[in-house]
Amino acid sequence: MWFRKRFNNALAGVISGLVIPVIAFIVFFLITRHGLSFSFYFKKIADAGNITEIMSVSVFANIIIFLIFNRFDMLRASKGVLGITIAWALVVFGLKLF
Repeated sequence: MWFRKRFNNALAGVISGLVIPVIAFIVFFLITRHGLSFSFYFKKIADAGNITEIMSVSVFANIIIFLIFNRFDMLRASKGVLGITIAWALVVFGLKLF
C-alpha cells in the first residue's frame, strides 16, 4: 500500500520511462554483442544505420512498466511513462527523418 502512495506520481513514471529503455538496451547489448566492446558495437550499429531500430526495441520495454503501473492503479505514474514514451517516439521519428 505504501508503495502505491509513494511512487504514484508523474516523476516516478518519467524516471522509470527513461531508465527502463537504457536497461533494455544493455540487456540487448549483452545478448547480441558476440564479444565486441561497447564502443565497437555502437560504431557497428551506427555504420549499419540501425540506431532508430535499436532505440525502438529498447523503448518497447516501457510497455511492461506501463502495464505494471496500470495494474496497480498508479495512474499518475502511468501518465509519466506514457509521456516519456511519446517523447522517445518523437526522438526516434526525428532521427529517422534526418
